[in-house]
Amino acid sequence: MKRAELLKKFIQTGVVAVVRAESAEEAVKVADAVIEGGITGIELTYSVPHADMVIAKLVEKYTGSNIVVGAGTVLDETSARLAIIAGAQFIVSPTFDKDVALLCNLYQVPYVPGTYTPTEAQTALKYGSEVVKMFPGALAGSVAISEYKGPFPYLNVMPSGGVNTDNMAEWFDAGAVVVGAGGGLTKPAKHGDYDGVKKNAKAYINEYNHIQNKMHG
Repeated sequence: MKRAELLKKFIQTGVVAVVRAESAEEAVKVADAVIEGGITGIELTYSVPHADMVIAKLVEKYTGSNIVVGAGTVLDETSARLAIIAGAQFIVSPTFDKDVALLCNLYQVPYVPGTYTPTEAQTALKYGSEVVKMFPGALAGSVAISEYKGPFPYLNVMPSGGVNTDNMAEWFDAGAVVVGAGGGLTKPAKHGDYDGVKKNAKAYINEYNHIQNKMHG
């Protein structure tokens, strides 16, 4: 049941914050600000120095809460293993990697690979991915999800890249189950403005809640 529960928690976040930073300390501050703003999904990218240690720290810090911490920009099996050992609750990649998929299946951790074509989506499904990341979302556009749903009506899609508060409704209307938000959300952190990150997170989650209320009456 472990993977099913983690998958459910991951989808229920609605918005997953993609956290990139120049240092481990900065990454923790960004994640904390995002969480204070109300976002419960954190994708800590492997571009962050000592990413696995940051994941371990965040997992420990938010144990027992509804916060879900995963690893992003996972390019190989070794990085995936280190992230899972550190406590990562999901693994996200910019592309599909067979070895990462098999490792995640072995450890019962959801694997969300980046896909852009129907062939890539089918391969991801074949190797057990229940959510795929449509990346880069800005390039694909929300219409791509509707097109995906033709041959793959049961496919769960997370657009990432280009999602903001202005176009979020379009993505969910097209059939997204969860969205990834990166630069637009965390940009103020580049100038040390963590209150700005918190404010952005509030705006993203408020928009998500507004969309859900409209969709489910």
